[in-house]
Amino acid sequence: MLNYLWGAMIIFSMLMALFGGHMQQMTQSILNSSQSAVEICISSCGALAMWMGVMRIAENAHLIDALANRMTPILNFLFPDVPRNHPARKYIATNIIANFLGLGWAATPPGLKAMTELQKLNKTHPTIATHAMCMFLIVNISTVQLVSINIIAYRSAYGSANPTEVIGPSIIATALSTLVAITFAKCMYRRND
Repeated sequence: MLNYLWGAMIIFSMLMALFGGHMQQMTQSILNSSQSAVEICISSCGALAMWMGVMRIAENAHLIDALANRMTPILNFLFPDVPRNHPARKYIATNIIANFLGLGWAATPPGLKAMTELQKLNKTHPTIATHAMCMFLIVNISTVQLVSINIIAYRSAYGSANPTEVIGPSIIATALSTLVAITFAKCMYRRND
């Protein structure tokens, strides 16, 4: 559905530029935007490589396991149905840590593995998501970020005088969204149960 919406917007814009006599400006804008997109991708690679390296070092030094153990009270509150020593907990913790550091791309593989492990626990209705699966999705969607690496990289690429000034507002906004999302999920669980 979204592909049709974007396609319709692009076609509408092209028709408006054609009938309005602005095809030259539109073509120039498309070329400039394409160049800018490539520059942002290249400049983001440095931040991506650094944080992926940090995550790999943390994993090899068993810091991820230690952080996962420290997250036990949070995981018990969010995922009471998941057994304490189940592999899903490590993947969930790794995903949350990566998201917390603003590494959405590094959070995806453990997130997929966590969902696979959570599905293994889903014995009663294999085609319906469990409470734990829904909570994991909600936490992922609204996750708290300490550092928004992507936004900082974009702001830096566009010449911001202080690219890191978004850290404070980002923490506040994501903390509030996560709190609201978790509260909503817990209320829905109680209502459905």
